[in-house]
Amino acid sequence: MTADLILIAYDGSDNAKRAIDYAGRFLTTSRAIVVTAWEPMVRQAARMSGLSGVMQPEWVPDDESEDVALTDAKVTNSEGVALAEAAGLKVEGQCTECTTAIWSAIVEKADEMNVDIIVTGTRGTTGLRALLQSSVAEHVLRHSHRPVLIVPPGK
Repeated sequence: MTADLILIAYDGSDNAKRAIDYAGRFLTTSRAIVVTAWEPMVRQAARMSGLSGVMQPEWVPDDESEDVALTDAKVTNSEGVALAEAAGLKVEGQCTECTTAIWSAIVEKADEMNVDIIVTGTRGTTGLRALLQSSVAEHVLRHSHRPVLIVPPGK
């Protein structure tokens, strides 16, 4: 398949690495964007305190220093870009802030950039575990109005 622009969702997992490999092997494109979604630490802390029932710490991010979650996302994204280059893709990397859910950030970025296809890996869970843990890839597929290549985990 030939595409002008593909978006590859990358979180550093083995399944995301496999998705990059498959994109390089099966898609012909003039340009690829490796996207790493990240959530600010203050939002992560609020979510975790809500789940645990523990009071949220009085922590306010420092305006002068970069959010540690963004710093981590940049490192992860750089790794994905290097893997995509090694897979033969003309690629650039972007980190996108997640305001609601990771899948939503991926779909919104794909719409913003008007990509031809979204590539993502999946954990490949089944049965009760699949019911309890919703998959980012599954949500991307359900909510995107673009083709989605979902690469299952290797055996």
